[in-house]
Amino acid sequence: MTERNFLMNAFYNLEGVGDTLLISLNDVPRENIDFERFGDVVKIFDKETKETSGYNIFHASSYLNVTENGPIALSESFVQDVNEILVRNGLKDQLTVDLSPKFVVGYIEEKEKHPNADKLSVCKVNVGDETLQIVCGAPNVDAGQKVVVAKVGAVMPSGIIIKDAELRGVASSGMICSAKELNLPDAPKEKGILVLDDSREAGEAFTF
Repeated sequence: MTERNFLMNAFYNLEGVGDTLLISLNDVPRENIDFERFGDVVKIFDKETKETSGYNIFHASSYLNVTENGPIALSESFVQDVNEILVRNGLKDQLTVDLSPKFVVGYIEEKEKHPNADKLSVCKVNVGDETLQIVCGAPNVDAGQKVVVAKVGAVMPSGIIIKDAELRGVASSGMICSAKELNLPDAPKEKGILVLDDSREAGEAFTF
C-alpha cells in the first residue's frame, strides 16, 4: 500500500465535464504526463519521477453522492471515500490529505519594498502556526494589519489554485486577498486588500 501526503483539490461538474470526479494533487510538466487506467479510475503521473499528479474517476455518481458543481469541500469522510474507490478499482494508493483551513486570518509583521518591482511589497505574514513570505501588489497593504490569506492549496472563487510562486525573483507562498477576489458581497471597486478588524486572531479560519 502506497501512502503519501498531498495537497488535494477535487472538482465535479456534471454538465460541463460529465459524470467524472477530477482529483488534482501535483502539477506535472505537460510533456511528462502519462496515465494508466484501473477500471473506472485513470491515474495521472509524471513518467520520469512517477509522482502522482491526480486521478479521474469516471461514473462518479455510482460511487459518491456529489452535489457540488465546481470545487468540492474536502473532509475526512470524502478522502476516505476516494481511497475506497481507488481500492475497489485495483489501486494500492492511499491518500493522506492536508485538511487544514486554506483561508485564514494573517497578521502582517513586516512589509518591505520589493527589490525588483516598484509596485510590489514583500510581506512577512503570521498565520498562526507559521510565518509566510508573500509578495503583494495591493497599494493599501501595510505592517500591523489583520488580513485574509489564501494559503498554498486554496481554491479561489474564480477557480484559481494558489501555489508557491516566484514574483520578480522573490519567493511567495500564498496570497493576501481582496474582498473582490473572495467574491464577497458589496466588495469595493477600488484596488486593495481586505483589512480585518484587529480582534481577529492570526491563524483562525476565515469563512465566506
